[in-house]
Amino acid sequence: MSSRPLTIPVIDIAGYLAGDKIATASIASAISSAAKSPGFLQITGHGVSPQLTSKMLERLAAFFTLPMEKKFALHRNNSAALRGFEAVGEQQLEKDFLDSKEGFMIGPESLAEDAKFLQGPNQWPSESEVPDLRESLMEYFSQMQKLSKNMFRLIALGLELDEQYFDRFVDSKDSIAMCRAHRYPPTTEEISKKSRGIGAHTDFGALTLLLQDKVGGLEVFYRPTETWHPVEPIEGAFVVNIGDMLERWTNNNYTSTLHRVISPVSNQYRYSVAFFNEGLLDQMIKCIPTCLKPGEKPLYEPIRAEDHLRQRYGNSYN
Repeated sequence: MSSRPLTIPVIDIAGYLAGDKIATASIASAISSAAKSPGFLQITGHGVSPQLTSKMLERLAAFFTLPMEKKFALHRNNSAALRGFEAVGEQQLEKDFLDSKEGFMIGPESLAEDAKFLQGPNQWPSESEVPDLRESLMEYFSQMQKLSKNMFRLIALGLELDEQYFDRFVDSKDSIAMCRAHRYPPTTEEISKKSRGIGAHTDFGALTLLLQDKVGGLEVFYRPTETWHPVEPIEGAFVVNIGDMLERWTNNNYTSTLHRVISPVSNQYRYSVAFFNEGLLDQMIKCIPTCLKPGEKPLYEPIRAEDHLRQRYGNSYN
């Protein structure tokens, strides 16, 4: 049930990317305000090519049309790093609802024998099966890494920190970032009453950048009114939301917001691609100094990023 629509801020970050100091101050302030409430925003002016996103989505659609046995040959169970394919119903993020989506996960290619948690090689179909999938998805991944780094720099400025405060966290050799594509099946009115595209959850890591198509279905839970509100697709925009790790790091100054994907009645497949920045595994997540007012105490004990992620990932898969 929804009440009056919640406004999800739309913020143009082009001025920051152009080096405009006056615009940068305004952008950082707007992002900080949105990160506090509702914990969601959309960004434009980000510089990611629409031609790249269009080709990447087209190649992903081709992947998901492969026969099921071809997709299961790339199943995430083959990967210690959780990379690869997952079928409808394998993940459950909300009690009583299995997620009605297929997924395909990639990350930075790592062939090191001493790979750490969530590090490792990707799994790909052959070039003959899905031409250009690997090339287009890895190029998209690279562009999202750059955008994520810029978003963290804006977040640092909004928290009155040095602009490069989070650089090591997001851009080190052992920093963890992942890209997960989803395909949601067409849904009838009867099925929509009993299913979720993705069940209600908060994101595990630090920051998420989401590309969604025009079908819609993403909803945000607004705590003050305890109501659900749609995040309307905006062509060319990325949805940005705060994850549990950053909420903890900011002593709850920033909000990791409950969200879900309902199963909208449609005869079309719905596609989305989420880029998760989980950060440096060895990073100690403890209260950022500027997030603690005089006389206040941190709400959480310090925790390593890896330990936080292991706890959260271990509880979401069947």
